[in-house]
Amino acid sequence: MKKNLPILIALISVFTLIAGLVQMVAPGFVLGVVGASQTATSQYFFALIGMFMVLFGGLMLVTVYQAPVNRAAVVFCALQKLGACLAVTIAFSHGLFAWPALGVALFDGFSGLLFLYYLRILTYPQTEATPTGPSSPDIQPNPVPHNP
Repeated sequence: MKKNLPILIALISVFTLIAGLVQMVAPGFVLGVVGASQTATSQYFFALIGMFMVLFGGLMLVTVYQAPVNRAAVVFCALQKLGACLAVTIAFSHGLFAWPALGVALFDGFSGLLFLYYLRILTYPQTEATPTGPSSPDIQPNPVPHNP
């Protein structure tokens, strides 16, 4: 799992970026999928949310392949996903979205938790004792620069 985690995170990031682009270009279509009412205002704000999906999806995609990985970017991308999960769940509970929106909430919640798991692996790598000494973990932590 650890070895494939960056690939999974990259796929989630690409999906988020593409979904955000679709939401920016065709907010009415996405509002229809989640069963929300469509007004000029709701379409505008949904397109605006799509823009942030593009930004955070792109940020995480770049971050996962950066050396060293920017831990702060991972934290903020995780918080964005968890916040989206909470916001969509609240909107559903108030009758603003239909059942398909819960799939979006589950995806965002899972993604946010996965991003936090990735952060944990980067911060606290597990090493195994071997006869020749500790082995390298699947995902190497990024060194934290120290100021002399």
